[in-house]
Amino acid sequence: MCGKKTLQDFEHRQLGGRTVLLRADFNVAMQDGEITDDHRLVASLPTLRLLREAGARVVLLSHLGRPNGRPSRLYSLEPVAERLAELLFSDIEFRADPLGKGQPLSADLVMLENTRFLSGEMENAPDLAESWAELGDLFVNDAFGAAHRAHASTAGLASAIRARGGEAVAGLLMAQELHILGKAMNDPKHPFVGILGGAKISGKIDVISSLLKRVDRLLIGGAMANTFFRAMGLSTGASLVENDCVPVAKDLLTESGEKLLLPVDCVVAEDLREGAPHRVVACTEVKETDRILDIGPETAAAFRAVTYSAGTILWNGPMGVFETPPFGAGTIDLAHSVADVCDRGALAVVGGGDSAMAADLAGVTDRLTHVSTGGGALLAFLAGNPLPGVYSLSDKE
Repeated sequence: MCGKKTLQDFEHRQLGGRTVLLRADFNVAMQDGEITDDHRLVASLPTLRLLREAGARVVLLSHLGRPNGRPSRLYSLEPVAERLAELLFSDIEFRADPLGKGQPLSADLVMLENTRFLSGEMENAPDLAESWAELGDLFVNDAFGAAHRAHASTAGLASAIRARGGEAVAGLLMAQELHILGKAMNDPKHPFVGILGGAKISGKIDVISSLLKRVDRLLIGGAMANTFFRAMGLSTGASLVENDCVPVAKDLLTESGEKLLLPVDCVVAEDLREGAPHRVVACTEVKETDRILDIGPETAAAFRAVTYSAGTILWNGPMGVFETPPFGAGTIDLAHSVADVCDRGALAVVGGGDSAMAADLAGVTDRLTHVSTGGGALLAFLAGNPLPGVYSLSDKE
């Protein structure tokens, strides 16, 4: 794993009796104080169980949302601690102070309050990282979803622990993410098919350029396809388009040659609401008042045909506004296509919260090779950008 040390490099006897600082990614979806998606909590369980079975005391750190350096009940990790305790069938001592000050940390499993309640977290303040480093002598980073950020509780804490003579290593989830993603990107079984969707092209320009050098086909759907349509001189009606990215889209079309496959038909409506009147049109026949909200059946069939031939698939982003019926058919069809290929032995990595949600909605999550816990971190990895949360870890000897 990039030459970095992982938790699997330790024997249980090397962990027993130690206080381990575990940076997890518990940035879960919440609504009215209730967790609506606990996938990231479940993904953290193997690392937690290994540490506890080895006899280590674990201090958990995580962020939640964007509280902008100020405490807020809206972003408290207390509900997360309660749900994690249920999943572990174990008590968790919750500390309302993100630094863990006050009484000594005596419990075997402690969760500190949201790291982003502290103003120095996102600025990677050295004094903040040093304060956390005083709590233990081993740092385990299992927060792949935050690996693309150089924050005090990730890269900063790793450096602070190492400066004190300790070690900073990858947890089981982090190691698994990097192994599977590395295999997909660096040693794919061909045909290698990339699938990108979602609203914007601006955050995925580097990803598209990187994938075009590796994949055999790249399928583009979602609202980001609209910017390519505009670059081709097609009408997109009232659809979302990033006008400032049209020149980039033109360059990518030239660069891609035959690799890039865009929708040929789409589902349009004048209003985005459940049950709105809609129709299927060719992408060359979008009217001024139309909003493109999903790929059409002809496109779905074409994407399915390409997907069925794949040996490796990377999918990030939905094909339409899948949360609002009837504009989810294209995304759900794609999810089933990817799962079918996995059933035949292909390797498929699905990443991004919307794609993972779509896989759940389609009921195929358990059939997929890997559903990544990373959003921005996944895109950074696919673009070939450095991950500070990884590169700050201890090197293998």
